[in-house]
Amino acid sequence: MLRFVKKLFGPKVDLGEKMREGAIIVDVRSPAEFAGGHVKGSKNIPLDTIERKIETIKKWNKPVITCCASGMRSGSAAGILKRNGVEAYNGGSWQKANRLV
Repeated sequence: MLRFVKKLFGPKVDLGEKMREGAIIVDVRSPAEFAGGHVKGSKNIPLDTIERKIETIKKWNKPVITCCASGMRSGSAAGILKRNGVEAYNGGSWQKANRLV
């Protein structure tokens, strides 16, 4: 049972450590939401455009921490990135991700 839960949720990752390693925060909210407040230095790539930006993101050659308003869209974005070979983590809400910087 414990193995199933670990597989379901994955190993706990220290996102602060990932930031110290040079991770880039990608905010997947709309441009209007992003303009209303965001993590300093984050990049705005809305969820509905993330697949078109994969090659650009891969060129960064850095881990990516996704964020949004609640963690739902950022979870989807992290999954898309992982499936395409990008080291990606769901940072949850942008307010939570803001504490990483």
